[in-house]
Amino acid sequence: MAGKVAAKLAALGITLPTPAAPIANYVAYNVTGNLVVISGQIPLQDRKIVFTGKVGAGVSIETAQQAARLCFVNLAAQLQAAVGDLDRVTKVVRLGGFIAAGPEFTQHAQVMNGASDLAVAIFGDVGRHARTTIGVPSLPGDATVEVEGMFEFA
Repeated sequence: MAGKVAAKLAALGITLPTPAAPIANYVAYNVTGNLVVISGQIPLQDRKIVFTGKVGAGVSIETAQQAARLCFVNLAAQLQAAVGDLDRVTKVVRLGGFIAAGPEFTQHAQVMNGASDLAVAIFGDVGRHARTTIGVPSLPGDATVEVEGMFEFA
């Protein structure tokens, strides 16, 4: 029988992908005590970066929100690999968002809401989290967004 989080994912039409392997000298996640820290995830789908470019310079806020949402889907896939069952998650502690944009762009928080809103949609109140969102000049593979996370589990 599917757990509560798996049922929520299904209701949202989300199937978690196979977690992406690291592309450099790092691990996808680290578990310490009852915390999982997950390395930054980019908007990969079927092993391809599907959202590229800079927000405000050819990429709309709405498109970037979709990219952030996909990043959170990839975080959830890594989280499931780390803890086995997403129902074990007791808190989305923190998300960090990196938004590729030019210096004139100032709506980074709106972009990151794509990930934050999905965290709450999937996990409910457990999904409410602290957050940092910053603009950067570029990301790996010209990705539009990258999202990292810290999660507590039982």
